Formats: sequence, structure tokens, C-alpha cells
Amino acid sequence: MKTAIVIGATGLVGRELIRLLLDDNRFNKILVFSRRSLQIKNAKLGEYIIDFDKPDTWQHLVKGDVLFSALGTTLQQAGGKQAQYKIDYTYQYGFADAAARNGVPVYVLVSSASADPKSGLFYTRMKGELERDIRQLSFLSINIIQPGLLAGKRQEERLGEKLANILLSAFNAIGLFKKYCPIEGKIVAQAMVNACNAAVKGVHVYALEDVFMLSGMADNNKS
Repeated sequence: MKTAIVIGATGLVGRELIRLLLDDNRFNKILVFSRRSLQIKNAKLGEYIIDFDKPDTWQHLVKGDVLFSALGTTLQQAGGKQAQYKIDYTYQYGFADAAARNGVPVYVLVSSASADPKSGLFYTRMKGELERDIRQLSFLSINIIQPGLLAGKRQEERLGEKLANILLSAFNAIGLFKKYCPIEGKIVAQAMVNACNAAVKGVHVYALEDVFMLSGMADNNKS
């Protein structure tokens, strides 16, 4: 019986992840750290409403068997590059660092297919920097999930993502940009759970094709 720690639980992947974990008998406790409540009542679920800018108030609570990190935002939602970097890099790295120092053995991160710390593009460089620095933390097993563009029903509308999904689907149909193939949030969430349960020592990176296979839903890959 495991204790799962989750950040980013209110997002597309995070909500699917919580649903899976609550139904999974291998986990008897799910601890969610968030800025707002999930509004879910379940005996397995514990919530900490926190201010990520005040780690002294929560870092001692980050204890369990696995940390699932699905935190993220868009440039538009954040209001600028500095604010997005704070959420996508600073908050995630700081939380992971606390978990590693508290002896959490397994880490599962949702990153991006295009992550590259040397990229000239802000978003891909930010994701690459996070992956690079996470690798230096003292987790026994680090599992990095690199999906394409996320697809699925969100609580908030993201017109840009909808248009991008349409365009990418069209390109994928003629064999282009396959590494960015749209992928449903529930598939990514299932891959995260499976990565945790199959975790072995070291750093493991799962590119798009690996994510479909890891989830057990390879037939959903239409590219």
C-alpha cells in the first residue's frame, strides 16, 4: 500500500491521475498539494491548500512513496514568461527538491516532447532546464513523461490548444510532426501510474511512443 503525493491535480492530466489513484488498491493514501481544493470527498484523499511561495509552511509535509508532478500553465494564463517560469519550473523544482530531501524514492514528471535546455524557444528551454535539474536530485527512480500536445476536456477553455490539436492532427495524417501527436490526458495519467508501479533505479525518459505503450493504450495512437 503506497502513499502518493500529487501537485498539479486540478489540471487536465492531474484530474485524470487523481481518478486513477483513487480507484487503485495499491494506493491507500493520496496527498494533494494545491492552491485550491479539488472538491472531492474520499477517505483516501488528503488535501493541503498551500502557498508555493512559502515552502517553510509545507515542505515538511511532503512525505510518501511517490511524487507525481503534473503542474503547469500557459503563457496567457500566467500573464507573462516570468510568471509561467515560476509555476512550471520554480514551483515544480522546489517541491521535488523537498520530496527528495524527505526521502521520497520515486518521482514521475509530466514534461514535454520538445524539452531541451539549449532550445532557443522559451517553453521548450524551460521544460528542458527542469528535466536537467531534476536529474540531479536524490530520488532512487526518476521517470520523465514526454507527451505531445495534451488533448481532452479542460475546466478552462484554451482556444490556442484546440487550434493546435486540429492542425497537428492534420499534419500527423500525412506523417508530419509525429512526436507532437495530440494525446489524451487520461493516457498520460495512466502512463504515470504505470511508470510508478514499474519504477526501477535511475532516470527513465518516455517519449511519445513510449507513453502510449506504457499506458497500455497503444491502440489509441492514430498517428
